[in-house]
Amino acid sequence: MPSWKPAPVLTLLLSLLLFSGCPGRAQTAPQRHTFTRSAHLMGSRFTFTVVAPDDSTGQRALRAGLSEVQRIDHLMSFWDSTSEVVRINRMAGVRPVAVSPETFDLINRTLRLSRLSDGAFDITFASADKLYKFDRQPHAGLPDSALVRASVRRIGWQKIKLDPAQHTMYLPEKGMRINLAGILQGYGIRRAKQVLEAKGIKGGLLNGSGDIYCWGRQADGSLWRVAIGDPDHPRSVAAWVDVTDVAVVTAGNYEQYFTVGSQVYGHIINPHTGYPSIGLRSVTIICPDVELADGLDEVVFVKGPTAGLAFINGLKNVDCALITDDNRTLVSKGMKLNYYRGSATTHP
Repeated sequence: MPSWKPAPVLTLLLSLLLFSGCPGRAQTAPQRHTFTRSAHLMGSRFTFTVVAPDDSTGQRALRAGLSEVQRIDHLMSFWDSTSEVVRINRMAGVRPVAVSPETFDLINRTLRLSRLSDGAFDITFASADKLYKFDRQPHAGLPDSALVRASVRRIGWQKIKLDPAQHTMYLPEKGMRINLAGILQGYGIRRAKQVLEAKGIKGGLLNGSGDIYCWGRQADGSLWRVAIGDPDHPRSVAAWVDVTDVAVVTAGNYEQYFTVGSQVYGHIINPHTGYPSIGLRSVTIICPDVELADGLDEVVFVKGPTAGLAFINGLKNVDCALITDDNRTLVSKGMKLNYYRGSATTHP
């Protein structure tokens, strides 16, 4: 055990601190107001906040933005029996499946992220057998190693066959499956923001279960303030960032997990080994692209604290804050947080 006192554990709060007098105040626009609407989409709670001149404009835009996320969910969900992803999985080892340009392009982008991350992000993770139950309960042990090895034999992003001319996708082995869950919320938010801008919305904050993108300014002209808190004290705030035109995305293993002895095993599986990733409790990514940020948090979880931090430090315009299993707080070279109570941070 370390002899020093660890910094407070950080995780993204799913609420905003809309304080007056926030740093970065711009000229106030008195005629603008804030409107918020929520919906249950992609298995999670989405809460969209927009700045608009009147209720009618704000509510119409919010409905359109949330409807766009719903459309994408139907198109690419792993669970919707009519989705293109389900059709691809059903035809694994049988024949290629023609998909929409939208689905084709998103899958192609995930393969680029797989290549960049040396396979730490891999949508074929769904090919593994379901060996774990993340029920927050103590388990006697991990599955037999032979079962784990067998469960990952069909995993491999390199196996996916894409035909750009025909917009087809083919999984060459029976039993292979893809699941876009690791990036779909971020993509949905990116598309929703485009819809909202087309409706004339100049500023807003879109939150899909911790995947946040904000742009423009609040109604009073200030930046968007995203709070960061301590999961051991859910109503407390340990730090915050004042941001705009950026994504703040977090992933954690403190909601879906099981324990073996003193070790916590979260729900993010290492596609190389088939075992749950360990070493990190929380990952927060800040970068301009919410879709990319959504994928990068899983990359860092799989790579672990040291390799994950080095990976982020090698990217341009991307920063992160990592919370290790022993409650150390690590941040990338360019990460800047505002702390309460003198919380400490480590730059390796």
